[in-house]
Amino acid sequence: MQLATLKLSVDAHVATVTLNRPDVRNAFNETVIEELTGTFRALATNDDVRAIVLAAEGVAFCAGADLNWMKKMAGYSDTENRADAMTLAVMLNTIYRCPKPVIARVQGDTYAGGVGLAAVADIVVAVDTAHFCLSEAKLGLIPATIGPYVIRALGEQASRRYFLTAERFTATTAQRLGLVHEVVTDDTLDSTVGALAKALVDNSPNAVKECKRLVQDFAGRAIDEAAIADTAERIAKIRASDEGREGVRSFLEKRSPSWRDAS
Repeated sequence: MQLATLKLSVDAHVATVTLNRPDVRNAFNETVIEELTGTFRALATNDDVRAIVLAAEGVAFCAGADLNWMKKMAGYSDTENRADAMTLAVMLNTIYRCPKPVIARVQGDTYAGGVGLAAVADIVVAVDTAHFCLSEAKLGLIPATIGPYVIRALGEQASRRYFLTAERFTATTAQRLGLVHEVVTDDTLDSTVGALAKALVDNSPNAVKECKRLVQDFAGRAIDEAAIADTAERIAKIRASDEGREGVRSFLEKRSPSWRDAS
């Protein structure tokens, strides 16, 4: 895969996708969006990959939209604007729905659409010096395509405040609100991300995929008879799966499961 704006590597079942535009604080444009969409779609079907780290080069994780891209958008027709916005919406959903778990390695400031990139990840680790900002209202815009994911991560009340005020907030505040899982120092960022990635790789690949799907499908869903039946169906199905049977056997036999031996 030829990539102009990203770097991609795979090691020990962990793929690292790195935003590689440090000169513009990793702001995204149509090329970044296209490459992120294509890369995550490819990784989704790569059986050698069990976890994905989304990282960035330079001092910022992602500053949102590229200024030159925004200038170009200013001249778009309504039809062109809708099509362009849809590509961003599809990219975010592609990452969010990727069957492989995604860890966002946030090494610096994260603004606007960059907050969306963090919000679509399953686990977010941020350095204690990073700041976050939903800055769209300052420009007369709204955080629409990232909104569903950010609102799920921050909650309704915090989203009301930070969408409307466009204030900066710290990594510690982001953790308190639920957007960030771990706040670490710069010198422990890689070891923390590495430990989380190893934990993901050590687990059953199929179970991890189904756990991620379970959370997404049931977040906010009413616990009615249909939901109860759905959960029973899911556990029955995974118990009968090859990895489900192997996991129980290996536990009873006090040995490592086959997927861990293979790694």
